[in-house]
Amino acid sequence: MNMNNKLRQEIVKSIVATYENSHGFNHIEGPNLPDKQAVLDILQDLISIVFPSFDKERALHWDMVEGVIGDLVDKVYKNLVYQVSRAITYSAWTKQENIADVKDKAIASVENLLRSIPDIRNAIKTDVQAAYDGDPAAQSFEEVIIAYPGLYAITVHRLAHNLFNSDIPIIPRIMNEHAHSKTGIDLHPGATIGNYFFIDHGTGVVIGETTTIGNYVKIYQGVTLGALSIPKNSQEINGVKRHPTIEDDVCIYSGATILGGKTKIGTGSVIGGNVWITKSIKPHTKVYIGKPDLIVIRDT
Repeated sequence: MNMNNKLRQEIVKSIVATYENSHGFNHIEGPNLPDKQAVLDILQDLISIVFPSFDKERALHWDMVEGVIGDLVDKVYKNLVYQVSRAITYSAWTKQENIADVKDKAIASVENLLRSIPDIRNAIKTDVQAAYDGDPAAQSFEEVIIAYPGLYAITVHRLAHNLFNSDIPIIPRIMNEHAHSKTGIDLHPGATIGNYFFIDHGTGVVIGETTTIGNYVKIYQGVTLGALSIPKNSQEINGVKRHPTIEDDVCIYSGATILGGKTKIGTGSVIGGNVWITKSIKPHTKVYIGKPDLIVIRDT
């Protein structure tokens, strides 16, 4: 059954009228944005390169490896260059810039990512080791790779961070926000994270754009590494480190909130659950909230 034509025209015109003077809420007569689903398909292919055979119905044998990985590399290269080109073109349009070498920049960034896969894999291997060593319940590396949300989030982050460092807009954020939606772990692709990083449990973790994290850091669910409130149009926000630095061998327990670009958590420190920190902590320090009084009232 079709809608009454007069009513249909009335509805369509009323909707279209809301599109005028609505820059940013509709994207009419602008360059094509990256295709979100295409980016997520590329991300899955990248993860298949990082963890070969983990998402296949049958085992991958050594005589097949170069062919399978070669096909994936070709597929990622072609598809990602196209999506990165769209992202660069859109960003230039919004800034009213003229970029003549869009495809060259896209090719260079994608080639850099693919050349960096061995280094990214080596970093992720340390993350798998950290999760296995840090969780007594972990039975194998394979279990960590297949099942642990923290490992998935950091894997996606290490791939997206590479593109972020190549100044590619939008796409790194699509990747990390996809991981966020799957895991509840919100990592900005700009955050710099060292080796042997373990997010235990994970849900509710937030790590901001200019966060720096050293090696052998372990954090639990609900941890926020954030910024103190700064207006978006403030001069202070441009190029300024807004999020904390976490040095090596730090453990941060659940619910802790650490804020500010000048805040540094020193090497070997332990930050207890539910603390609120806006000032630096010296190395090898324990910080925790004093034990509150527990009141127990039994119904009679």
